[in-house]
Amino acid sequence: MSGEAQPALRPMVVADVDDVHALECSVFPHPWSRANFMDSLASGYDAWVLREPEGALAGYFLLMYALDEAHLLDVAVAARRQGHGLGRYLLDRIAARARAERMASILLEVRPSNMRALDVYRRYGYAEIGRRKGYYPAHEGRREDAIVMRYML
Repeated sequence: MSGEAQPALRPMVVADVDDVHALECSVFPHPWSRANFMDSLASGYDAWVLREPEGALAGYFLLMYALDEAHLLDVAVAARRQGHGLGRYLLDRIAARARAERMASILLEVRPSNMRALDVYRRYGYAEIGRRKGYYPAHEGRREDAIVMRYML
């Protein structure tokens, strides 16, 4: 990230959910519902927001921990901020959070059609370890596979 005033990362709270859901809807064709975010907070998942100095939401992520593996449930960067290093910055913070929780790896699922995210994950060091058939909803009632990726910490 470059520039003068940098966005600040802080834990997500209920007051963030409307902005998080709006960002989610703006960047994903099949977004999580507002209730999904509320449930994640209620479940105690490790959820963070990245806010610009003036308050605009630049990105967020949610992690779940199970045994020695973190599961990256959702991560997004606002369209206006994509291509400026914020994705890598969030992946760095995700890895730091998982290390702090003594996780051995981070697991995620991504759509094969999400070429931009696949490229970011691969360049970061995530490796494809499998596929989940029909994991995601797609257009016209169809389903899309998920590529399962792992990052070793």
